Amino acid sequence: MQYKSIIHDLLQQRPQMHDQLRKSRKLLPTLELYARELKTSHEAWKEMLLQLRPGSDKSQLASEALELALKEMEDRLPTASSQDGNPALVLDAAMLFLRRPMSRA
Repeated sequence: MQYKSIIHDLLQQRPQMHDQLRKSRKLLPTLELYARELKTSHEAWKEMLLQLRPGSDKSQLASEALELALKEMEDRLPTASSQDGNPALVLDAAMLFLRRPMSRA
């Protein structure tokens, strides 16, 4: 699974945030951090879905788990429209995101 590629695509959908991270030379460390968090979330969702539906196809559960983990990640990242203000807020939002504990639904 290419979690870094997935995260990079999500960040590119937020050009201001992506540019700010790149200019401050924090894009790669941020990608790596978000990718680890996405992987952890994906694995947790797979485990939870497997417990809820033990007889289900594992590849189907993995796909559903990835969708849930991605939705969770997208909900936690600042939206493109929330970045229209001060560019410094973009980096602040990213740092807040990294410090927040992950919740499980």
